[in-house]
Amino acid sequence: MAILVNQDTRLLIQGITGREGQFHGQQMINYGTNVVAGVTPGKGGQTTLETVPVFNTVEHAVRETGANTSIIYVPPAFAADAALEAFETGIEVVIIITEGVPTIQMMKVFHEAKRLGKRFVGPNCPGVISPGLAKVGIMPGHIHKKGNIGVISRSGTLTYEVVWELTSAGLGQSTCVGIGGDPIIGSTFTDLLALFEKDPGTDAVVVIGEIGGTDEQDAAAFVRDQMTKPVVGFVAGLTAPPGKRMGHAGAIISGGEGTAQEKLAAFEACGVRTAKLPGEIPGIVKELLGSTTA
Repeated sequence: MAILVNQDTRLLIQGITGREGQFHGQQMINYGTNVVAGVTPGKGGQTTLETVPVFNTVEHAVRETGANTSIIYVPPAFAADAALEAFETGIEVVIIITEGVPTIQMMKVFHEAKRLGKRFVGPNCPGVISPGLAKVGIMPGHIHKKGNIGVISRSGTLTYEVVWELTSAGLGQSTCVGIGGDPIIGSTFTDLLALFEKDPGTDAVVVIGEIGGTDEQDAAAFVRDQMTKPVVGFVAGLTAPPGKRMGHAGAIISGGEGTAQEKLAAFEACGVRTAKLPGEIPGIVKELLGSTTA
């Protein structure tokens, strides 16, 4: 089992004829993802990546192919409109890879998704992968291994590092989700923890946080109050100086809030085991799974 994407995913690529859409579209196809359509306005009627039909609109693509998931590789100025177009046509899950999308535009996307009951991940994220089932994003598929550990992360590259540590230790993953590092994102730690809690194919979850905001504190409280499955936390940025943004637009400590120390303390206060280094995570996961099955 998995969350968000699986063997039933019928993927539509918005911006398929661009450089990123072409490269990562081929990588997703090579991984085994069922890419059924692409959309680039003005280029409808073409075929790309050997077998994928291109349409002018998402509405036409969904009607002809039954696409149920979309991934967005369009430029920042048009990414929000692309997401809104996907919501309006019945697409259930939208993954926004694009970075640099104006925050004020993402606020509209966020509220429209809530109004319509749609789910999106991103922007400025690596995407979602359910190993062995579907890859919808830009992550390197070969480092993942099918298994029962869920992974949620604000950092793309840290996701890859932690996944490789898990895979090397023989711990496969059910689904790995990069939620993105922007101030306004579609799916939070708590949103995804709730999905993993309900997923019978997930036995434990790794949460990878970073400085800025209070999402990790919210996640810690959710684990304490709602989770029955073990959760391991890791927070990057212990040495980050206050007032400096570190990589992501959302990774900034403001008014003394959002420090790594504060987030780690919240995890520990709520009973979430934490790791100081990514390499410690597999051992903690194995320990917790052993204690829950004993």
